[in-house]
Amino acid sequence: GRRVSKEPCEKTQAVTSYSNEGTQVTVEIHPKDTAPQLFKKLSFGKGPQRLPSLRGRDHKGFRRTEAPRPPGGKDLHAYPWDRSSLKSIPVDLQQFEKLDAYALKVNVKNSVEELVKALLKQARTDLEKVRAIWMWICHHIEYDVVGYHDKSQLSSKPIDVLQTGKCICEGYAGLFEHMCSIAGIQCMKLSGYSKGYGYKMGQTFTGDSDHAWNAVYLDGRWHLLDSTWGSGSVDDSFTKFTFRYNEFYFLTHPALFINNHFPDNSNWQLLKPTLTLKDFESNMLHNSNFYMLGLLAVLPETAVIQTVNGKASVSVDCRSATLFTFKLKGTDEHGLMTLKKHGMKLEIYPQKTGSHKLQIFAKPSRASEEVYSCVLEYIVECKSVDKAMRFPKDLHQPVGPSWFTERQGFLRPSHRDPIIHTNDGRCSVTFTLSKDINVLASLHSDDSSLTEDMRRRHIMQIHRGNQIELKIHLPHAGNFVLKIYAKKKSDPGNYDYIFNYLITCLNTEVKWPAFPQSYSKWAEDYEILEPLSGLLPANRNVQFKLKMHGIAKVLVQAENTYPLTQSRGCWEGTCNTSGCREVFVMVHENANHSFYSHVLKYEVEIQ
Repeated sequence: GRRVSKEPCEKTQAVTSYSNEGTQVTVEIHPKDTAPQLFKKLSFGKGPQRLPSLRGRDHKGFRRTEAPRPPGGKDLHAYPWDRSSLKSIPVDLQQFEKLDAYALKVNVKNSVEELVKALLKQARTDLEKVRAIWMWICHHIEYDVVGYHDKSQLSSKPIDVLQTGKCICEGYAGLFEHMCSIAGIQCMKLSGYSKGYGYKMGQTFTGDSDHAWNAVYLDGRWHLLDSTWGSGSVDDSFTKFTFRYNEFYFLTHPALFINNHFPDNSNWQLLKPTLTLKDFESNMLHNSNFYMLGLLAVLPETAVIQTVNGKASVSVDCRSATLFTFKLKGTDEHGLMTLKKHGMKLEIYPQKTGSHKLQIFAKPSRASEEVYSCVLEYIVECKSVDKAMRFPKDLHQPVGPSWFTERQGFLRPSHRDPIIHTNDGRCSVTFTLSKDINVLASLHSDDSSLTEDMRRRHIMQIHRGNQIELKIHLPHAGNFVLKIYAKKKSDPGNYDYIFNYLITCLNTEVKWPAFPQSYSKWAEDYEILEPLSGLLPANRNVQFKLKMHGIAKVLVQAENTYPLTQSRGCWEGTCNTSGCREVFVMVHENANHSFYSHVLKYEVEIQ
């Protein structure tokens, strides 16, 4: 006798015989408490030389596998999803790289048996065999959009699908089942309802099933896959198919597969408890992008959201830092999105009543390309509008500080919320800078005619070591966007936009002038203590107090020139504004030099 199995089998006898046709048959005899298996190996010619294992044989050189057993208790997975894995079996995709590359290159179109034989040359385990068949189908069979519209032109026979390279879901599932059968793997073609092309949120399902997919038997359990959806997608008009491989639908965890696949026979959900059709209809559709990007859960879980006092909220949990954006009726104007370390929060304030389509997009935080994938869709039903929450057009999503702004060098923000409320029109935001960066900030509002220069002059930067303070004086009441930009000090290029806050002020009495204009010689760590207003009163004595260092002299030039005196790190003194329209602060950097540099400029009120 000769053992065929590479794994040791305790207390198992193996009897091998060779028929005169050259077929080697191995029967293993097991103790009665273990499951018996029949192995048949192909061989050409007499004696023990044999081909790589293609189990069994029929009149074409192969045999069909035994009738698949129905799913039972050990096949079932808990529902809802336990967030452990996207797949129902441990899969290391890196270990498949060579096999995948090999499967893609196999080019056999004359018979399904020959194709399977070629694919299995590199596949040892049942999992590898299923993988090779899956990869080949997903990359070589395209969805037949013409056949879908004209069924008379359509054949779902495996050989026809192989030779035309086209089919609809029935053909994909049929070919997959047939190829697995040839490879000696139990496989079932399943049918049911799906949330695929043409699905509308909240719709009900009636009548015949509309989709087909497969279950395969591996490692003593049933597993689910959908090679139609693994291969690509059709366009909105259903006239063009694009190959776009989707790993998600290979051995998908049943608690995720049920999100858009509802089998005719509820046993094939492979879930405990099973879902009703009503559950399936009302559950939020999470497409494959949702899970492939590491997103875990979302609130609310219903596809239709009712606003409460003009507001609707959505939150997403995810495994790792992820960037999000959204569109409400095609724009991102009427919402406030904030990034969290493990997700995001979005508040929506539609400015019209009625139904609004809300789409949420995401991409990995480290992704270099700018492409966001749509991960969620809702219908927002708005009964009343909150006009107070009309945001400036310049507000950019997401709003407020986050892990992303920390990564850009802005640590320990004084304001963690996206909105800063001020009653007197003044506020101050501080950060610790973790990088050697220059910061630029500007103020934007829909109802303000601020020039670019004035947008910056309503903000004053104060640096103390690696701390930066942004002092803001609003020119009037309303909603403002504080935009913050940065660049490396060593970088001569432009500033990059980093993030923004929303600043709100309801006090209509507010009317702060801009801060004084500063020139290039005004150093980053200088500080104005007084006067902060860039507009000085006429015909008055004005007190100056400036924190500056490494300077020989400071003068304030009005109608006359007034020297400031140094005292405890500050330059102080008084200047009279009579008879002048502008006041300049000038510094003498070196006592041996005769020239002064302008550092600040104030305007004087007109009488």
